[in-house]
Order: sequence, then structure tokens, then C-alpha cells
Amino acid sequence: MENSPLVLGKNTTYDNEYAPSRLHRIERALGRSAIKHLKSFNGMDIWRLYEMTYLNLNGLPEVCMGIMKVPASSRYIVESKSLKLYELSFTMTKFESLKDVETVFARDLSRLLECEVEVKLFEVKNKEFAFESPKGICLEEQDFAKSMSFKSYEYSPKVLTLAEGKKTVSKIYYTNLFRSLCPVTSQPDHATVMIEYKGLAPNEESLLNYLVSLRNHQGFHEQCVELIYSDIMHALEPSELTVSAFFTRRGGIDINPVRTNLKDQKFTSVRFIRQ
Repeated sequence: MENSPLVLGKNTTYDNEYAPSRLHRIERALGRSAIKHLKSFNGMDIWRLYEMTYLNLNGLPEVCMGIMKVPASSRYIVESKSLKLYELSFTMTKFESLKDVETVFARDLSRLLECEVEVKLFEVKNKEFAFESPKGICLEEQDFAKSMSFKSYEYSPKVLTLAEGKKTVSKIYYTNLFRSLCPVTSQPDHATVMIEYKGLAPNEESLLNYLVSLRNHQGFHEQCVELIYSDIMHALEPSELTVSAFFTRRGGIDINPVRTNLKDQKFTSVRFIRQ
């Protein structure tokens, strides 16, 4: 990656003046090409920004928080560290209002990713960043998890199986144990993964086993969710499936991809306590 324009894993300097040139993009196809049974889906990547600051026209620093939504149908994703450097470049630049900052941010990201990127900025006192708790069945808290033996942490989609009895269920499963690795730096990424499932009942032990098997998987956040979604859809064939991941913050940013086979799904920002 030495000749790559990406800044992940490289020493960088920081700008205090607005610098849209800091932004770099990555083709989604690079990650998707590694998914053997890639399925079609709708989806959104929800980014939350915690360290946004700029100057008002009097030179007084202002701070805010932001939510950015990128459609999964876009050809590109923004490289996360470049977004951080871009965000920081607002630090010593004067803007007339928070709305003006929001407009510039959305314009630059939309141009970069060649799609409509939604950006909403909020004052520090807001309700948009309030904590919620995961809903559904926490897989690692079930009785069966206590007797399971985990020996392999290498990606294993073959472990996914249906439960006996061919019973149809509509349930939400989640785990707080998910970990993957950045494909560029190999740094660990941690997340709560939520699976909203309708169809023949999955073997819940196999679902936990599968999610743990991704512990050493190298993939960007978006690719990890698309991999989980595609593997479950391929192996279990549910009639309805939504997979969401709520990754912990890095560099003042958290990323929350959602992939679903449902149409007209409303993609809202949900924040858990580790974020």
C-alpha cells in the first residue's frame, strides 16, 4: 500500500484550514469481490462524528456532532482516516453557521462518493446521540454458550445450520463479542452485531460459532456486514433478514453499516453504550 493515496497506516500531518483534498475513496467492489456468495441487498452506512469543531465569524470556536449516511448502492466508500483528517481541517476555518458547515460537508462527500450523502450536524446538547440498549436474544448469554468449546477463530461459514423441527421464527439475535481486523493496519475493530431474522429457525449455537469465527477476519466494517448478511442468506435462506453492526469509535468516528432484503427500510441512527 506504499504507493496508495490512502492514509490508513501512514504517518500524517494535520490541517487547521479547510482541506477537502484530504478525502480519499475506496471502491466497494474490492471488498465485495472476496465474498463467495454475495447476495443482493438494500442498505446504508451510518457514520457518527464526535470531534467536529470550527470557528464562528467572531473567531470563537464552536463544537458539534454529526451523522452521515452513505447508501450501500454507492460505488465508493470514504476511507475513514481521510474523513478524520478532513473533519479536523475545519478547526481554524470560519463559517457563518452550523448549517453552512453541514452544507459544505455534504457537498464534498457527495462529490467524492458520486452519490447523495446525507449529513446532519447537531449541537452538543442533542437527543440524536442518546444511548439505547440492544433488543433481542444475546447469544453469548444463553445457557448453551456456557458449554460450547471454541477452538478455531478462522472464518467458517460452513458451521451455519438450521435448528431441528423446521419451525418458523421471527427473532432478533445479537452479540457484543464481535471482533474483526482492519485489512490495511490489522488493528482490531469491535462491534455489537444484530441480526433481525424471519424464516426457518437457525441453530443458535451455530450462529454464535459463526460470528466468533470472524475474530481474525480482515475486512472493512462495510464488508464484514455484507459478508455476514450473504453467508446467513446463503446457508439459512430466511425470508427476511437485516444485519447491522455497531462498531466502537476510532479517531472520534464510529461506523454502523446496515444490510437488509427488506424494501423501503428506514435507516435510523442507533447508538449503544460502547460507542
